[in-house]
Amino acid sequence: MFNKGQLAGLMKQAQAMQDNMKKAQEELGHIEVTGESGSGLVKVTMTCKHEVRRVQIDPSVLGDDKDMVEDLIAAAFNAAVRAAAQTSEQKMGKLTAGMPGLPGGMKLPF
Repeated sequence: MFNKGQLAGLMKQAQAMQDNMKKAQEELGHIEVTGESGSGLVKVTMTCKHEVRRVQIDPSVLGDDKDMVEDLIAAAFNAAVRAAAQTSEQKMGKLTAGMPGLPGGMKLPF
């Protein structure tokens, strides 16, 4: 199936990919995304590792119905999570692009 030289080359590639993925995951902890709702009345900023950095609520919303404010906050969090997932997928997808033998749609790390 593989000779020793091919196997050594594959092992070297796997190690390099693992190192690159580790660096990319560390970088994701520093990349911030923002989700908003209510046309920007509520904003949530988080890292791509889902660490919330800021929650901003426009003062005009604070006098409104409590349930509406809670819904706006939840919607902003969900938007931020989707943005973080999309950014993470793009960043990690660059690392796995062109890797031979990976089935389409396979996400790494496993």
